[in-house]
Amino acid sequence: MNLFANWKVRARQLKTEAHALYLACRDPRVPWYARIFAALAVGYLFSPIDLIPDFIPVIGYLDDLVLVPLFIVIARRLIPQDVLAEHRERARAATGFGKPKSWGAAVVIVIVWMTMMVLIALFVWRRVQ
Repeated sequence: MNLFANWKVRARQLKTEAHALYLACRDPRVPWYARIFAALAVGYLFSPIDLIPDFIPVIGYLDDLVLVPLFIVIARRLIPQDVLAEHRERARAATGFGKPKSWGAAVVIVIVWMTMMVLIALFVWRRVQ
């Protein structure tokens, strides 16, 4: 049971950290390159659509287990620590208001998938002819 409690704590920390990164994306004290990277990380995390769908065995969860934490770690290193600490406090205070959704990130992912489908269709069409 201790393992389950540890996972719950880590999940709560990840939620708070993601919210803090979201708040930092909008802060003018954060360098532009850090804001862009943090926005990409948080946008993908909060996107209702995954780049690699979860129903694909094994690799479907790789983006959630590897990419998202990696993006968060890199974004945290790019943001000044005092600014990030301030936004962590704001995120902790706002905990419990539900998970935000990033429909902009969802649109980007849908465009990527549609582009891939068109390219595959063109490739198959040329091979058939």
